[in-house]
Amino acid sequence: MATAERTLQRVDLGEIGYLDAIDAMTGWAAERRAGTAGDRLFLLSHPPVITYGQRTDPADLRRGHHEIPLVAVDRGGYATYHGPGQLVGYLIMDIRDQGAADVVRWLEDGLVRALRLLGFSTQRRPTPPGASSLVGVWTPDHRKVASIGMRIRGGITSHGFALNIDPDLHAFEQFTVCGLPDVTMTSLRELAEQTGTPLPADAAVRDAVTTALTERA
Repeated sequence: MATAERTLQRVDLGEIGYLDAIDAMTGWAAERRAGTAGDRLFLLSHPPVITYGQRTDPADLRRGHHEIPLVAVDRGGYATYHGPGQLVGYLIMDIRDQGAADVVRWLEDGLVRALRLLGFSTQRRPTPPGASSLVGVWTPDHRKVASIGMRIRGGITSHGFALNIDPDLHAFEQFTVCGLPDVTMTSLRELAEQTGTPLPADAAVRDAVTTALTERA
């Protein structure tokens, strides 16, 4: 899968409330399952919200006294934050001829390629046996810039990724991110400032992500 070119229709959206997006995603997945729509990549953002998967320890949701809304979700992964300054991508794809692990690896590699197009050096990290999952995209010094959490039902994917462009990084300090107590989150804003390069515009990030997820690796 990592070397195949994928036909993926890009759908650009603005800021959408998280619960509204989940309702819409149910319909998008039903359309893909019925064959009335092809594979699609929905690009959007959310108002501030912390979402968490079924395996999340309740103690992980409050490390500080925050008022960020908490929403339980039906995807993989633990708790993560969505908010302004972040690009969220929901992937609605038919993967009935592929494995779940292959799809996650394809997405990680695609986001790494997208950030390379924008001038940022990032990587995926293998998860050691018995350790908490390191799925996502990381800097070489192991700061996390993108989180991934997908659901696969009946061979159709939903949910996807969250890429930090210029969010409020303080929000990530209010809970345990992705089940990793010691994780340091970063953003393209922070990385750009450290290298003295301009922060890419939201439109440029969307273009790079789309190119990387549809081109032949």
